[in-house]
Amino acid sequence: MLRPVTDALGLAAGAGAARPASPAARPDDPDADLVRRIGKGDLLAIRALTARKLPRLTALAARVLGDAAEAEDVAQESLIRAWRQAPVWRFGEARFDTWLHRVAINLCRDRLRRRRPGDAADLDALVDPGPAPDRGLEARDIGDRVAVAMAALPPRQREAVVLCHYQDLGNIEAARVLGVSVEALESLLSRGRRALRAALSDLVP
Repeated sequence: MLRPVTDALGLAAGAGAARPASPAARPDDPDADLVRRIGKGDLLAIRALTARKLPRLTALAARVLGDAAEAEDVAQESLIRAWRQAPVWRFGEARFDTWLHRVAINLCRDRLRRRRPGDAADLDALVDPGPAPDRGLEARDIGDRVAVAMAALPPRQREAVVLCHYQDLGNIEAARVLGVSVEALESLLSRGRRALRAALSDLVP
């Protein structure tokens, strides 16, 4: 992994405190201009938002589902729904990125519900792209360990960890994505971190 395991997942001693809450009033939506243009049928805006969001949505779905092919499908379906939503998007009620993450999470949940018991996760989809080859096999082994530990988490805990530690959402935005209170989100994070810390105890200082 490019970042130390304990930094990326907040597993180091003393980690786990809630992030500072953002102000109640939402800042300007950085996607607003593109969404307005998409709503008017601007193809350049569609391409720009696709370039901005597709890798991010694919990474999110891959870590939640553990399946690269399904992750690509989820990301593409999320963007199709975004194009349909753009003409009627109500600015000021939510950030577009928050709504888009929630669409992707719900699509992931639909796919997880349809899975048969025992379906295995694709570890290559869960592991970060990783360091350069000259870093050797040790970093790859650590990435595999983290991937296995992430895959073993209950789905809601995994979603919370992915949103906050990989997608870099604040607690308030992550709670909105999951449709839970900030307190519930923090509880999910705490339990997820605790499980990861136990599974990766030999890697945590």
